[in-house]
Amino acid sequence: MSFITAENIKFSYDEENKNVLDGVSLKIEKGDFVALLGHNGCGKSTMAKMLNAMLLPDEGTIVIENMSTKDEELTFEIRRTVGLVLQNPDNQLVASVIEEDVAFGPENLGVEPSEIRKRVDEALKAVDMYEYRTHAPHKLSGGQKQRVAIAGILAMQPSCVVFDEPTAMLDPNGREEVMKTIHTLKSRGITVVLITHYMNEAVQADRVVVMDSGKILTEGTPKEVFSQVNLLKKHSLDVPQATELAYKLIGVGLRYTEMPLTAEECVSFLEGVLR
Repeated sequence: MSFITAENIKFSYDEENKNVLDGVSLKIEKGDFVALLGHNGCGKSTMAKMLNAMLLPDEGTIVIENMSTKDEELTFEIRRTVGLVLQNPDNQLVASVIEEDVAFGPENLGVEPSEIRKRVDEALKAVDMYEYRTHAPHKLSGGQKQRVAIAGILAMQPSCVVFDEPTAMLDPNGREEVMKTIHTLKSRGITVVLITHYMNEAVQADRVVVMDSGKILTEGTPKEVFSQVNLLKKHSLDVPQATELAYKLIGVGLRYTEMPLTAEECVSFLEGVLR
């Protein structure tokens, strides 16, 4: 069985409204890095909250490592297994000193003080914030705050971290810091689900899932998904800038063997064209 299995998930915030999630089925393997894309209101953030039992489906089932989110006795363990990082790090920072903030989660889990000290140090080193451990969070940049929020989740030692648009409020440097941290987590075997509007972030994932109107529109590797330019444009969805340029050149008669996703791939594509 997959690490996370969602089957035919339906959910509505109001009985009179249409489903925000309308029959979503999804499988995520342990250690995967999955990017979840789509318009605002397509159900991405709702799905994120489903994955750590913050919300429960009206219909269908979500199973996390053989634990059903509908089993209330397992809610605590599910939330230890799947951590959730929100868009605004200020909503997750609770203490006036960084190391105390990171210790907050393990303390509430009843972890021994010596083990908490070890976890806090390891988590801060993992996000490259250890040297700031005695600083005040409000003095940090947006990217640094988000990395501290991630450390707070890591200190609870989850198997999976779900990021709900963690770079949306950050400048390019902050976004780069957070993405570097995400790759560090993946290299340590942690499953990552990233909800994002930035295509240059999505192309770094192992797998991309595109949602539209509460359903999954398409999914696959970044190459497989972003090669479907016509489908994505039909639903007013973006593609990476490199892919957009190649698509326009193809539209005027140029040939290609593989759609580029990154600037480097686009350069190679253009070199081939110019030859």
